[in-house]
Amino acid sequence: MDDSLRLDGLDRRIVARLERNARSSFATIGAEVGLSAPAVKRRVDRLVESGAITGFHAALDPRALGPGVEVFVELYCSGRTSAVEIARIVSRHTEVQEAYTVTGDANALLRVRTTDTAHLERTLENLRSEPAVLQTKSSVVLSRLIPPAD
Repeated sequence: MDDSLRLDGLDRRIVARLERNARSSFATIGAEVGLSAPAVKRRVDRLVESGAITGFHAALDPRALGPGVEVFVELYCSGRTSAVEIARIVSRHTEVQEAYTVTGDANALLRVRTTDTAHLERTLENLRSEPAVLQTKSSVVLSRLIPPAD
């Protein structure tokens, strides 16, 4: 691992607080980890510059987007399709919210959100029309048992 990406204990505590709430002030984080606000800012800036922190995101409650269908899709690809190629493929489909390479038979696991089942069907057909994609296997989300962290 690149040493510039390595996090020490204090960095890990700061990042844990940012993961819970990326809008926390440096002063609030500093009070929690025992640093001044400027010291927290310097550490966060260093983590961003090194690439350890890749961005800050808003977490949405799916209900805010209105009715829709959330689905986990296992993606099966041909041969030795690389993770980079899978990322290129899925990034072309705006319905794909998240994508992960995984162990097991599938090459990737996708979290997909569509407006309805007809939109889901089109999305799956579009994914399967990609030359490297052999098949998909889907599981529709019925309810969230554990909400995302705030």
